[in-house]
Amino acid sequence: MMDKRQVVQQELIGCPAMVVDATNKNLVGMQGKIVDETKYMLVIANGKERKVLKAHATFKITMKKKSYIINGAVLVGRPEDRLKKKVRL
Repeated sequence: MMDKRQVVQQELIGCPAMVVDATNKNLVGMQGKIVDETKYMLVIANGKERKVLKAHATFKITMKKKSYIINGAVLVGRPEDRLKKKVRL
């Protein structure tokens, strides 16, 4: 079983995700599959692609049939660098 630290260090592309909180309230409730990731954004697709700033949202990410609530601020950074760094939650 993974904890949040391990989830943050995993590859997120392909995982189902939902925006549970965001500074832009129009994004709350948006869900789909993560199709791309940049340093500052996650691209979530469900019919159409929507870009969400990591630092301004909280995500519910499902991995291996378990869901995790993750503050997007801990996801900020290039994906390949995030996989290597130690995460503080």
